[in-house]
Amino acid sequence: MMTPNRTEWQIRCAFNAYCKRVLEHAATDIHRKRKRQRLKEITFSDLTLYETHQLYSMDDDVESDTEDFHFGGKRITFELLAKALEDLSEEKRYLLFLYYYYQLSDEAISQKLNVPRRTIHYRRTRALERLKRFLEVHANEWDE
Repeated sequence: MMTPNRTEWQIRCAFNAYCKRVLEHAATDIHRKRKRQRLKEITFSDLTLYETHQLYSMDDDVESDTEDFHFGGKRITFELLAKALEDLSEEKRYLLFLYYYYQLSDEAISQKLNVPRRTIHYRRTRALERLKRFLEVHANEWDE
């Protein structure tokens, strides 16, 4: 059975109709999905007090007004941490500051300082190891 030869205009019209059907079905699917989602959702103002309290949790181990914290069975005060940071060279403190405070990657820091990325990674890990050793040695004996 032979199909009739279509002109270019007929082919365009058929493709146009096909695209419209696809878009209509996609829009219908989106509307159905949104409707199902709305049926499952609830606004905060509609929550009971009990349900509102279940939306968050508090850590009992950490108190915000304390001057020290425990890590790995050692007592670490903010003064001890400051002393440990002072013990580092200025360059290593700067690297840690850029990495943790500004959340820059090693690549971004290497471009900023014009140093290879691997060197930045090496210096940063060495600084962290030095901080760890300092804190391990002085953690429980620091009382100032």
